[in-house]
Amino acid sequence: MTEVRRRSAASAALWERDEEVATLTQAVDTLCADRTSPGSLLEARGEAGLGKTALLAETRRIAEARGCTVWSARGGETLRSVPFNVVRQLLQPALVSMLPEEAREYLGDWYDIAGPALGIADPGDRQADPQSVCEGLVAAVRRLARREWPLVLLIDDAHWADQETLRWLAAFAERLDEISVLVVIARRPGDVSGDSARHLEAAAAVGRLLAPFNELTPEATAGLTRSTLGDHADAAFCREVWAVTGGNPYETVELLAKVQDSELEPVEAEASELRALNRSARGGGLVARLEQLGVESTRFAWAAAILGSGITVDMVARLATLDRDEAARCAELLRGARILSAPDPAAGQPDAGDLEFVHPLIATAVYNSIPDALRTAMHGIAAQLVTDSRLGAAAASRHLLRVHPDDDPEVVGQLRDAAREHLAVGAPDAARLCLERALREPPLPDIHARVLYELGCATLLTAPATTIGHLRTALAMPGLDGDQRVNAVFRLSEALLHNNQLEEAVRTVEAEAARNPDPSARLRMRAVQYMWEGIHPGETSSPGRSAHLAELARTCTGRDDTERALLILRGFDAMTHGENAEEVVELCDRTLVNGRLAPGLGWTDNEWGLELPMMLANCYAYTDRLDRAEALFTEALRAYETAGWSGGHLALAYTYVGLGHRRRGRLREAEATLRESLRVAERVGRGLPMYWSAVCNLIDTLLARGHVEEARSVADRYGFDPPYPTTIVLPEPRSVRGRLLLATGRTKEGINELEAAEKAAAARGRDNPVVAPWAAELARALAAEDPARAARLASDARRQAERFGTDTAIGEALRCAAALETGQRAVRLAGQAVAYLEASPCQYEHAAARVEYGIAARSAAELRRGLALADSCGADGLVARAREALAAGP
Repeated sequence: MTEVRRRSAASAALWERDEEVATLTQAVDTLCADRTSPGSLLEARGEAGLGKTALLAETRRIAEARGCTVWSARGGETLRSVPFNVVRQLLQPALVSMLPEEAREYLGDWYDIAGPALGIADPGDRQADPQSVCEGLVAAVRRLARREWPLVLLIDDAHWADQETLRWLAAFAERLDEISVLVVIARRPGDVSGDSARHLEAAAAVGRLLAPFNELTPEATAGLTRSTLGDHADAAFCREVWAVTGGNPYETVELLAKVQDSELEPVEAEASELRALNRSARGGGLVARLEQLGVESTRFAWAAAILGSGITVDMVARLATLDRDEAARCAELLRGARILSAPDPAAGQPDAGDLEFVHPLIATAVYNSIPDALRTAMHGIAAQLVTDSRLGAAAASRHLLRVHPDDDPEVVGQLRDAAREHLAVGAPDAARLCLERALREPPLPDIHARVLYELGCATLLTAPATTIGHLRTALAMPGLDGDQRVNAVFRLSEALLHNNQLEEAVRTVEAEAARNPDPSARLRMRAVQYMWEGIHPGETSSPGRSAHLAELARTCTGRDDTERALLILRGFDAMTHGENAEEVVELCDRTLVNGRLAPGLGWTDNEWGLELPMMLANCYAYTDRLDRAEALFTEALRAYETAGWSGGHLALAYTYVGLGHRRRGRLREAEATLRESLRVAERVGRGLPMYWSAVCNLIDTLLARGHVEEARSVADRYGFDPPYPTTIVLPEPRSVRGRLLLATGRTKEGINELEAAEKAAAARGRDNPVVAPWAAELARALAAEDPARAARLASDARRQAERFGTDTAIGEALRCAAALETGQRAVRLAGQAVAYLEASPCQYEHAAARVEYGIAARSAAELRRGLALADSCGADGLVARAREALAAGP
């Protein structure tokens, strides 16, 4: 047991906390020793009143004594609906010390992304990506930590932090190895659920839990009692203090303060008074004590509890309908009664207000003591005060959420404005709460459908099943017309797709196309239908889809985005079906404006989404127009990084930049980029389409490099096996997995997988031998056991390649044919393959053809040329094969 020794009353809550203090001291010393040392996170977890806040205060004292910068923040039970509340508190000391232009220069590209969430920049008109905002906040703190080193961050009552802050905390904790900063959080066990609990546990998992917070022992309570009241406190009195408080440090300190106030003698004869004194410190006793201070003081305390943070005497006076002098008098009474206190100046919070509650337990008790009807009415008044103070609709919304519905159109308007502000700073859950509350008001009939539509858009990415209900209801009501109705149908189809209801998504846009009288709206809906069917090849297309699409595209000149969309869809459909590549390129070129993506079809435009530019870029990638493909892939990456879209969009951008490298033959660069894609994709979640794309392309690249064991390891680690996603993945995953199985010696399984790819291609008419190279792989695998079938497959692959017409496709088909032959016929076919692939931009395939030609022709010169190409590509397996052949001689 920790030795009991005398301490000052100021540090009373730290009795028996020597182990925790020592751990914190060591953590601060480690931080100060080396600015390149990794960061760390410590968590103090315990029930209310056990000294967590006192431990954070001690951490501040220790850190500041060693020259550290210390920033702190605290969650609030009534403030959990305020997005970014805690992280804003945390960073305010740094932010208020900067001029706006200094902050913009310091945060760089992250200013426009994280600035609105931090309250230092105006939000734009567009909906911010929550993951991007989170990444921006991580980057902001990383930069500030370098500037302010050594930096200590303290977060009290983290269980009451807003969800957006906890998302940031979890992401920040994951990167502590890269950031020299000490984070200390204090929280109660429980009191949090859902995503907030998940984020909080993720942060805690990275850090270290301080020793369990337990109640004071009787010996420590006796020492604390004598330290506070004097050595004459007798043993019986000290035991009763412990019995009454249960050893809770906060209650013990409060009880001893009341003993001093009441001038009670600390002797056994007076010990019976302790229980009554203790009751006055909490619950009903606290309420009774508050009432003894007078009606005005009670109203003042209630108003302070309603405000929750930034409590000023002026604001409380207005909310409690007190004049300024009376309010000041009440504030003094409540300070004297240890209910309110002045904010700790050491905390450095510039907008902390004039007052704060002495302890969260007191704030909760006061808030809960307000009669229900009065509490609701006071929140309504507070909302109006916040609005009148020009603090914005979002700031008023936390009060409006607690007001009873009353058919008030103005409240509906304020909540819709608040939702837009929340979406603009990357807080869709806060927006959802506002719009759900607006619907309960309810809105007037002429705007009801629009509120439902806004709610559906807010929940699209986080709750697609819920979104479906909102949008269907909105579309069944009057009020959505013209473009807004078409947009709602499009969003509904997106939600159905996210909810794995492709057929329903297609039927939805098909039905709208049939009923909408506007020709342009019908054409757009038809384009959306074909887009979903083209992206999700696992489902059955509508009859004659390709023919209908070709017929529609034939009349399109590319005069507007709908026509451009149809041209892209037609080009992608033709490319995957292996139609003539020159015609595919001609279709794609007609969609560009001065060689660039048209406005409205850009990577970050929301009207159509990323699917169309992705299809366009892939058309160029697989028709040997790699310069155009790489320009589009690079533009996507730049657009998402600039916009701060760091979720699935960014993962896909990295994947397709990696695909560009892979097609070009830059295998080392491809591997590095695809691993970065996987890192980003892991943050979003496994099993999603962009995750499959990253894994499939990485395995394909590793196989090209000859790193078979690493490819197998990646496949095992990331579950690269059936069932496959319904979304199209390029290159075709069965073909890639079949090649992996063959490379690892699982020949029978590899053949089965390639035959499954053959059946899938036949069902959908996917005949492009570059996108789905199953035929060539299967022909090689069957060459020994079934040469006749292998020859047929190779012949079919060559026919399809010649139909498609690119140098890469024809060269690869000839490579396959040469592998099935011997003697001079093999040499001739291998030479033809080299001739085609030399003209192709795909250097790895060219290198492979050179090496194979050198082996077939027994030409050292060709082998050396192939070796040099393979080495420049990073194709280690091909390099080894060429060197082995050279060593063997002619």
